[in-house]
Amino acid sequence: MPKVAIVILNWNGRHYLQQFLPFVLASSYPGMKVIIADNASTDDSIAFVKEHYPSVEVIALPGNFGYAKGYNEALKQVQADYCVLLNSDVEVQAGWIEPIVQLMEADKTIAACQPKILMHSNRQMFEYAGAAGGWLDYLGYPFARGRLFDVCEEDKGQYDTAEPVFWASGAALFVRATAFHACGGLDEYFFAHQEEIDLCWRLQLAGYKIMVCPASVVYHVGGGTLPKGDERKVFLNFRNNLIMLGKNLPAAQLIWKLPFRFMLDAISAWKSLLAGEGIYFIAIIKAHAGFIKWLLFAKKRATQPANNKVVLSGWFTGSVVWQYFIKGKTKFSEIVGNKHA
Repeated sequence: MPKVAIVILNWNGRHYLQQFLPFVLASSYPGMKVIIADNASTDDSIAFVKEHYPSVEVIALPGNFGYAKGYNEALKQVQADYCVLLNSDVEVQAGWIEPIVQLMEADKTIAACQPKILMHSNRQMFEYAGAAGGWLDYLGYPFARGRLFDVCEEDKGQYDTAEPVFWASGAALFVRATAFHACGGLDEYFFAHQEEIDLCWRLQLAGYKIMVCPASVVYHVGGGTLPKGDERKVFLNFRNNLIMLGKNLPAAQLIWKLPFRFMLDAISAWKSLLAGEGIYFIAIIKAHAGFIKWLLFAKKRATQPANNKVVLSGWFTGSVVWQYFIKGKTKFSEIVGNKHA
């Protein structure tokens, strides 16, 4: 059977390891190994794992490298056919690995796949970070089957089909190791947030598929490292989203989409300021400055396909902002259509 390495990136998450690591170790897949990649935690995470779970391999990183570099450095030391980038705040079920491995083994062009992700606190609801598979609109705003902006749908089996998507969630990301390394892994400039979307975009441009496999189900707490509304989290989300567009959009689209996005971000910033959310306003201004810094000093664009005819799965040709905020649509199926529901 293919070798599967479940790699849990940890930073001061002893409480999550204590709560959720037993579920991971109870997974039924026989060719599995579990690895904790520790981002220089200052709590007793490593001591706890070594004492209570000596079979779990520990990769001690010399600093807090964030999600992107942390996983890049860890996966350099991992030998497996498939690597699962699993958040420490995820509860898994016994048979969650098998359906995804079977799907990816049946089609070698699948480079990444995610399970269905439900809320840990309310198991009938889709969870923000990926739900039933990620999409992207034409201006770069991410959404998912079962989640538009902050509105999560109830899981009624409406998105239980395995199908190609634009991006797979970094909360529980299955990647084909050869494809991951061939595409250069995660962009370390991102540090954290939306680096998995950037990776999936580059994988699609390289000719791979990204899938969701709802036969596999996990439950995610969410916001474990940076809570919702945190200034740095807002900064990283806005900055990294713009960098992702700068890297991966064809130049002819980039030249008009970037100014449009700056305008929409500015509207969001001023709206937040008028609502008394000054932290949000400051974070967006810093994000724009951070993007300009990247553009001037660190720009690295993805390699565009020679024929420029790669059809991106999970790409919405309209505006999810318009559909949600102006037309009042709150469900994925209302925007994209029932063929994906």
